[in-house]
Amino acid sequence: MQEPAITSELIASHGLNAEEYNMILEIIGREPSFTELGIFSAMWNEHCSYKSSKKWLRTLPTDGPQVICGPGENAGIVDIGDGDAVVFKMESHNHPSYIEPYQGAATGVGGILRDVFTMGARPVASMNSLSFGEPSHPKTRQLVNGVVEGIGGYGNCFGVPCAGGEVRFHPAYNGNCLVNAFAAGLAKTDGIFYSAASGVGMPVVYLGAKTGRDGVGGATMASAEFDDTIEEKRPTVQVGDPFTEKRLMEATLELMQTGAVISIQDMGAAGLTCSAVEMGDKGQLGIKLNLEDVPQREENMTAYEMMLSESQERMLMVLKPDMEAEAKAVFVKWDLDFAIVGETIAEDRFLIQHNGITMADLPLSKLASSAPEYDRPWVATPAAEPLTDEDVPTIDPIDGLKALLASPNYAGKQWVYEQYDTTVMGDTARRPGVGSGIIRVHGTDKRLAFTSDVTPRYVKANPVEGGKQAVAEAYRNLTAVGAKPLATTDNLNFGNPEKPEIMGQFVGAIQGIGEAVAALDMPIVSGNVSLYNETDGQGILPTPTIGAVGLIAAGEDAITGEAREGHIALLIGETAGHLGQSALLAEVFNREDGDAPAVDLEAEKRNGEFIRANRDLIKACTDLSDGGLALAAFELAEEGGVGVQIDAGDTPTLFGEDQARYLVACNFDQAEGLMLAAGQAGVTLTTVGRFTGDCIKIGGSEAPLAELQEVFRSGFAAAVA
Repeated sequence: MQEPAITSELIASHGLNAEEYNMILEIIGREPSFTELGIFSAMWNEHCSYKSSKKWLRTLPTDGPQVICGPGENAGIVDIGDGDAVVFKMESHNHPSYIEPYQGAATGVGGILRDVFTMGARPVASMNSLSFGEPSHPKTRQLVNGVVEGIGGYGNCFGVPCAGGEVRFHPAYNGNCLVNAFAAGLAKTDGIFYSAASGVGMPVVYLGAKTGRDGVGGATMASAEFDDTIEEKRPTVQVGDPFTEKRLMEATLELMQTGAVISIQDMGAAGLTCSAVEMGDKGQLGIKLNLEDVPQREENMTAYEMMLSESQERMLMVLKPDMEAEAKAVFVKWDLDFAIVGETIAEDRFLIQHNGITMADLPLSKLASSAPEYDRPWVATPAAEPLTDEDVPTIDPIDGLKALLASPNYAGKQWVYEQYDTTVMGDTARRPGVGSGIIRVHGTDKRLAFTSDVTPRYVKANPVEGGKQAVAEAYRNLTAVGAKPLATTDNLNFGNPEKPEIMGQFVGAIQGIGEAVAALDMPIVSGNVSLYNETDGQGILPTPTIGAVGLIAAGEDAITGEAREGHIALLIGETAGHLGQSALLAEVFNREDGDAPAVDLEAEKRNGEFIRANRDLIKACTDLSDGGLALAAFELAEEGGVGVQIDAGDTPTLFGEDQARYLVACNFDQAEGLMLAAGQAGVTLTTVGRFTGDCIKIGGSEAPLAELQEVFRSGFAAAVA
């Protein structure tokens, strides 16, 4: 088949501007072939090259004594002692999920699982952070149902428990939903596999499912805004098969035990192109591929299609040549393709041949290291006007609490979690929906806790404080179950970085995240950037999602008890009554004004360490975030099935969202012990009420617990199911 001529329209359709195309001409000294143009497009798009974000990502703290491997590999790796490591990452599948919700979300789950087991880790937990438009929008119900079904359909069939996540709604996501998928796995520290190729003349092996035409150009599509041609992009969405992925994982982990693997890489975004280039570039080697040897499920596939296909459930490996037969036998047993499709070469070349014809011959290192890097113009987000006393509304406390509980943003998410398998593998110690999820480290007394957090309203109002707060809330959620925070992964979702105000949001959030992970010893070990989340020029709220992992060491107790009759309610941390950008203003008064709450990182660390050090005195604990004291008190009461009486009365005290705070339930003797310990540690601790009866009593107003539970448990499904 004759390749099309290179025109300005063709170049633009590949997401390359004139300056970038001129760079290509300078690098190769000639006009590229159609296949070569596709390869450059795949490697230089925003999704793969991070060309707008690299400058700022380099400022993030990524090191620590617990870090085995930071950003740059398929996933980050953190030491959890005794020769064990946790491997984890979060990535976006936003654009595909908006175009085709089920497959977009399902393949997002599949891709992040491959990132984990490619490193030699068996996946043990998943999470997802989902952002949708307002429930009344005509597309929202379809998106919610399709995305949730896709996540459950893939994860449940694969067999990995869902440990947590979050779901939010806001009009800013009407034209761009966000689907951020997280996975974590366990590996031995002496059994970790990396992607850098080594050795000249080593076989390059294709593993897994066959290549089709699904997902061709997917990474380029994910690096552009949406417009009225959105339906034309449907063929760029991949199609997943979780049963094949399960077999691929088992075959890959078995193969790794043979000693045959030199390096291995998931075929994710940009498929065969990106995986081959990354393995060669990291090993400072060239790669030669013979495309006629690529297993194909469709007839007459072109070199362009094979190089850019994002068909799922595929891996690329560099193999020890003397172990070919042994390695192939593993994949034949699992009924998966195993094909030698090329070799490593000494020259700096990415040589692509198809039926003896050279379709691409490019300097491999230039495809990765010479990708454009932009220092985008940016302007700082203007300081928000703080709320004045006149701006602060008053509301009956129970009416305010009811309004929050009825909102799909704060109602119980059982409708979502019940569609996910949360107990498969038998190591789930705490199911999602009540704070951080907890998974036992199989065969040990250690447990891992997982959480995902961000408050986009805060980030829009104040990117620096909002970025800090996302990390701080993750820190508190882990601490509230007794886990020591270890490290984080980030999924940075923003609009068009070519707009200085959007780039300013990104820069500010990175600054806040970097400051917080340094102060709280939670380095960033992996992550993903998703830009151009806009439709017809309307961008999403800035949403830098933080996924975090914590450890409950052997011999330590988790804080997973429930509030009981007679327990004292203790508030840890300072309360000033900050209502700016609060859930109360947004949900009850339809207002998003004021500044984000300030984050005192010293107080966060001090109060968190106090909780963990005094876990033996705490029966139940939750952090205070959206909805403040009122919502936190209800959550503990609802989980324990007991009423609560909170003595504080005014709206700011009950619904303010000051940071670095926890609500604790314990008996009287334990409360005395905590008060003594708090004085010694310089921690503010206040008695705010007690758990008793069958009513929620807040600030002189009350309602039956059962009535509020019904509102809480029905609000989400009523809005979107």
